[in-house]
Amino acid sequence: MTGTAVTPTPAIRAAVLGAGSWGTAFAKVLSDAGCEVTLWARRPEVAEAVSARHENSDYLPGIALPSTLRATGDAEKALHEAELVVLAVPSQQLRANLEGWAGWIGPDATLVSLAKGIELGTTLRMSEVIREVTGVSADRVAVVTGPNLAMEIAREQPAATVVACTDPDRAALLQRACATRYLRPYTNTDVVGCELGGAVKNVIALACGMIEGMGFGDNTKASLITRGLAETTRLGLALGADPMTFAGLAGLGDLVATCTSKLSRNRTAGERLGRGETLDEVIAATRQTAEGVKSCRSVLDLARAHGVDMPLTEQVVRVCHENVPPAVALAELMRREPRPEHDR
Repeated sequence: MTGTAVTPTPAIRAAVLGAGSWGTAFAKVLSDAGCEVTLWARRPEVAEAVSARHENSDYLPGIALPSTLRATGDAEKALHEAELVVLAVPSQQLRANLEGWAGWIGPDATLVSLAKGIELGTTLRMSEVIREVTGVSADRVAVVTGPNLAMEIAREQPAATVVACTDPDRAALLQRACATRYLRPYTNTDVVGCELGGAVKNVIALACGMIEGMGFGDNTKASLITRGLAETTRLGLALGADPMTFAGLAGLGDLVATCTSKLSRNRTAGERLGRGETLDEVIAATRQTAEGVKSCRSVLDLARAHGVDMPLTEQVVRVCHENVPPAVALAELMRREPRPEHDR
């Protein structure tokens, strides 16, 4: 008796646009999960290194990338027939890049944001920027967020992440596309809460770095992390997010990782500010983008537009953009009027 042949399921085609540390690490994840992945790199030499030598030494030194991962400097080629379009450029550069790419995106592709920030000037979340530029419906836009430090993921250290989309079926598709033996994705339909958790934690991580740079200990850092989570939750509730999101991977999980890890660009930038360096000196010494430096202003604008009190965020803005010394900002926080812990 002859059995019926089983047709194998075609691999999901994915384009990852942005070959920085997290874009490259996530392209590796998708490849390891069995997707057919093309990584777009702005610099031709990076694309060549990924395709020919299976490495991106500029952003993930020492990491061997899958031989199946392809790279190109041609965005149109990367996007050809892509079912997943993963946007891995810094938040303040997303709009300009996406305006050039939008015409090459397929009519039913799922657009995935890896960026964590709020756009300056518009106070839009990244999913809102994507929808505004491309005209796609909300159910075609997903975000990936959580405690996902790129180098640890690239080294295949066990971690979890959140895949958020208002369409549960698309969320489940993306979940399958990035599930590996070292990365466990969970789904969530609360896109608003997941994006806010990712954006605000960068601001709080700057403050935590300042505390570290000023020489304070764990009580100070734990207090700051906890009150930072309270700020994030207040903003989320004002924008209709599920409060449970902030107790999960996209909230507390991402906040703790970013505030405590030496791999965190935002924490590192804050630490240098806490030691007395100017913002210009910090930016000059940092190769990669610390999203919170720019997004702190747009987060504060968003909070003020909705009548939400965010004192930590306000002081980070003052240090980063108004030349206020971190010691002065901390003193002002400590002098605030006493209030109940759960006062909204």
